[in-house]
Amino acid sequence: MTELFSMTGKRVLVTGASSGFGAHFARVLAGAGADLVLAARRVERLEETAEAVRALGREATVVPMDVSDYASVKAAFETMPPVQVVINNAGINRISTTHELSEGDWDAVLDTNLKGVWAVAQQAIQRWMAEGQGGNIINIASVLGLRVGQQLGAYTASKAAVVQMTKSIALDYARYGIRCNAICPGYFETEINRDWLHSPAGEKQIKRIPFHRVGDMPEMSGPLLLLASDASSYMSGAAVPVDGAHLCSTL
Repeated sequence: MTELFSMTGKRVLVTGASSGFGAHFARVLAGAGADLVLAARRVERLEETAEAVRALGREATVVPMDVSDYASVKAAFETMPPVQVVINNAGINRISTTHELSEGDWDAVLDTNLKGVWAVAQQAIQRWMAEGQGGNIINIASVLGLRVGQQLGAYTASKAAVVQMTKSIALDYARYGIRCNAICPGYFETEINRDWLHSPAGEKQIKRIPFHRVGDMPEMSGPLLLLASDASSYMSGAAVPVDGAHLCSTL
């Protein structure tokens, strides 16, 4: 069964690979046999992830990429080696009510979380079509793209749009052998949300999760390998929650 989820012979691009989910994904994919292209704005942090990948005996190529900057995305694709799988993981958040949210914060969230997913997907699809080969895109959305949370208007809007974009890409490019799925994580502790999760508000939120805890990072590994490998060859357009049944909680 391990061969079913093997990534041997595949090279995977992971955006936002300098920390959090991205760094974890890189290690998991390398452990399954993949070579990696690691992209982020913080190149010095990428080197830490690259060393972990190489320690597992796999190749790691580091490329600077600001997904909110179309020119940066295009330049990265022009210099990096070909990839067969793309993990659109880069993302940011700004907590604010709608009437207090600045235009700059709105643009930052939408440019990173939505425009960035589109730009990376477009560049990958253009190359796969030009080469006459299929490909596989995994967009990291969120349960907040399926339901809403307080003071997260820009983030929830961006992630809901990512879910719909995932379905649109799946529909448009199935005939070219290009798949696109999304993972919708619930609450996992990362450096971005760690302080909030340990605050009174965060602890209250955790109590509303049916599992009564946040996810452990290794619990993302199975869903990732399912969608990244050929085990999911007939899956496209799916949005897979990994949330401890949070979406099933009562209103």
